[in-house]
Amino acid sequence: MNRITLLAVLCLPLAAFAADPAEVPLTIKNHRFEPAEVRIPAGQKVKLMIHNQDSTPEEFESHELNREKVIPAGAKSAIFIGPLQAGKYPFFGEFNEATARGVVIAE
Repeated sequence: MNRITLLAVLCLPLAAFAADPAEVPLTIKNHRFEPAEVRIPAGQKVKLMIHNQDSTPEEFESHELNREKVIPAGAKSAIFIGPLQAGKYPFFGEFNEATARGVVIAE
């Protein structure tokens, strides 16, 4: 094995870490998450890109995902989750808990 091939083989794992995680859009509208069900691949890191289209702030919260973040009215914010084992991970909007509910399904 020559030096260039050896260097390429050694750098492959680093390239995998440098790849950007998949971005999944999530919208808050009328105090609801759309879509309410988000499917992601198990075992991979994902970037939830949340756009709050309401005129009031909302707080994305999930005990199962160990995430909590306030998203101002009209703003976008990113939340990184995973890699997750296969399963269901509920989330809710703390300021409108009765209507703002959803679940991440890792499969």
